[in-house]
Amino acid sequence: MDNKKIIELVKKIRVETGLGIMDIKSALEEAKGDEKKAKEILKEKGLKKAEKRAEKETRKGIVATYTHKSLYDPGRVGCMVELLCETDFVSMNEEFLGLSKDLCLQVAALNPENVEQLLEQDFIKDPSKKVKEMVVALNNKFGENIKIGRMARFEI
Repeated sequence: MDNKKIIELVKKIRVETGLGIMDIKSALEEAKGDEKKAKEILKEKGLKKAEKRAEKETRKGIVATYTHKSLYDPGRVGCMVELLCETDFVSMNEEFLGLSKDLCLQVAALNPENVEQLLEQDFIKDPSKKVKEMVVALNNKFGENIKIGRMARFEI
C-alpha cells in the first residue's frame, strides 16, 4: 500500500474517531491497509485503555438537563444526566458537553432503568453504535476516565 493511500486513510479515520495519528497508522499497518479491520483493532485497543483508566477518580464533570417540549406537550418529560471526568479542562470541552446533551435526549426518549442499561442501548443519533462506545471514544480522545455517574427521568 502506498504512502498516499495510508495518509488518506489516516486522515479519514482521525476525523471519524479523533484518535492519534500514530495509533491509526499502526492499526492500518497491522490490518495491512484494511480500513474496517483497522477500526476494529483501534476499538479493541481503546477498550483496553479505557479499562486501565476506569480506576482513576472522576471528580469533575457536568450535570446536563433536558426538558422535552412540543406544540402539544409543554414539558411533561425531563431528565438529568451526570457525566463525569477527571479535569475541568475536559468538562468544558464542546464534545464533552455535546455528549452530555445527547445522553439527556437518549434518557428522555428511551427511558433506561439505570446507567448500565443506558450504556447498552443503541445510541439515539447513530444506532450502529452503543452508548458505551460513545463514552469510550471520548475517553480515548481525551485520555481521561469519562463515565456516566447518575441519571434521572421525570414524566408527568
